Amino acid sequence: MKVAVSRLGFGGAPIGNLYRAISDEEAVGAVEAAWQSGVRYFDTAPHYGLGLSERRIGEALRDKPRDEFVLSTKVGRVLEPFDGDGFDDEGFVVPRSFRRVRDYSADGVKRSLESSLERLGTDRVEIVYIHDPDDFWDEAFGEAYPALESLRSQGVVGAIGVGMNQWEMPERFVRETDVDVVMLAGRYTLLEQPSLPSFLPACVERGVSVVACGVFNSGLLSKPVVPADAKYNYEDAPPSLIVRARDIAAVCERHGVTLPEVAIQFALGHPAVVSVVIGSRNAGQMTANAASFSASIPPGLWEDLKSSGLLGAEVPTP
Repeated sequence: MKVAVSRLGFGGAPIGNLYRAISDEEAVGAVEAAWQSGVRYFDTAPHYGLGLSERRIGEALRDKPRDEFVLSTKVGRVLEPFDGDGFDDEGFVVPRSFRRVRDYSADGVKRSLESSLERLGTDRVEIVYIHDPDDFWDEAFGEAYPALESLRSQGVVGAIGVGMNQWEMPERFVRETDVDVVMLAGRYTLLEQPSLPSFLPACVERGVSVVACGVFNSGLLSKPVVPADAKYNYEDAPPSLIVRARDIAAVCERHGVTLPEVAIQFALGHPAVVSVVIGSRNAGQMTANAASFSASIPPGLWEDLKSSGLLGAEVPTP
């Protein structure tokens, strides 16, 4: 990738009021705690709180030296003013003052990026991801990517990426375009590695970096003790996966570490993965995540997981 990112990155969805509202002070505190923990990569998107996450990250980083951190945002959802009642219906507790319009056209990409730069209060972002083009391959491949490629050649954009919750379409981007990076959500985690056989080797072969996010599988791996109502892929976790997560947690406990500590560090064992991005909604949560990232993992834990069948023998580990 043309841009160097810190091994631990800050995910901006929670400070866009994902699932519950937080104050501006809490949001800025989360970003400041990330900075104090050594994080220098901050990711956001217009989708996160209808622009709220971008505005808060921009404000929190306003006095930081601009050359010392990396910003990424996303295109594919253009925000248009909307005179609606109530709150957003896509998981963010914010007023419906805007609506998202899926737009992967060249014009949509440019308009989205211009608005993002304004909300962030900056003249550039180092990485721009094409966001969730699951049902828009033709537009994303034929219009959004060429538009970003042009901006990259002009130096307006440092690196082009695609960010998705699947690995199949990102692999097409890796093989058929010159993307620099993929933000892969949830498909290479301690719990499951469906992207391991094909996608990740393609990234290594093509020199494409991977930013791993969703490493807790929407919550299933986020606590030392796995609760019965844990979430997986934003829904109630199936009983079989709760059992598997608890079995992994038991191995972690035997080695004196916790499930979230191991989950955060797992993906960094693959040579394609350059960073793990974790969302945090306040300073305390960010500090805890940074501590988990820095925890010492005994090498024997990985062998124990493999010998017990909870991790494939072919899976690379840190």
